Amino acid sequence: MSDGKAKRGANKNASNARRDDNDNFDDYDTNVSIYDSHDDEEDEEDIPWITWFCGLKGNEFFAEVDEDYIQDEFNLTGLASAVPFYEYALDMILDLESPGEEDLTEEQRQLVESAAETLYGLIHARFILTNRGMKLMEEKYRNVAFGRCPRVMCGGQTVLPVGQSDILREASVKVFCPKCEDIYYPRSGKHKSLDGAFWGTTFPHLFCICNPTLFGNITKPAYSYTPTIYGFRVRKQKKEEPPTTNSTSSAPVVNEEERQIPGQQLAITNKQESS
Repeated sequence: MSDGKAKRGANKNASNARRDDNDNFDDYDTNVSIYDSHDDEEDEEDIPWITWFCGLKGNEFFAEVDEDYIQDEFNLTGLASAVPFYEYALDMILDLESPGEEDLTEEQRQLVESAAETLYGLIHARFILTNRGMKLMEEKYRNVAFGRCPRVMCGGQTVLPVGQSDILREASVKVFCPKCEDIYYPRSGKHKSLDGAFWGTTFPHLFCICNPTLFGNITKPAYSYTPTIYGFRVRKQKKEEPPTTNSTSSAPVVNEEERQIPGQQLAITNKQESS
């Protein structure tokens, strides 16, 4: 954006406003001077947009996409029609100046900021399927950045982010457990608001296949929880099936001639003899 850098202060306020609904002020340090705050803001302006965005609280699931990957137009095929203000959003991600940026209204600037986050998420879903992206996600996996499986029988198995759809705004991000092979809601409420399309449906499964040293020895839990009452196992009662009646089992078989009255039967017999 302007001066070769995105406006971090405005972006940070807009993004944090969407994320700080559940925050408290216990960690607020009242001893920080206004001069320290001013210095922090100046430092933030020198941070690349990608580093700043991935460093926001609630964005721990994101890896930092290489700028070289984003600058390759082939990697962005089809995204221009999926994101509004595409050119402005792309320039914001790459910290470039946008022609006509000064003519945008404040509302349009906010839309560009939102579009930049969406565009980065869609690029991110593609990047993490590359060798470089897999490596960055492996580091996060080893550091348990994605959390652990909430299922007791999995013994704290580290999980991976996954989307239930590759289409925007269809489902929020979930976490996949390689041990029980099931998905769960992330533990943090901030992560629950992230779109699952930013990780896609393919990533965790391809990641497990490409890293046999990490997942080769993982086996499904040997047993599952068994409900008991006073030490006795609870057995599910089978539903009683309604009795079925077979109407054709006891009914005698009657041919068509036996159903005729005697006079008609005699006429049929005489007709057959004459023929």
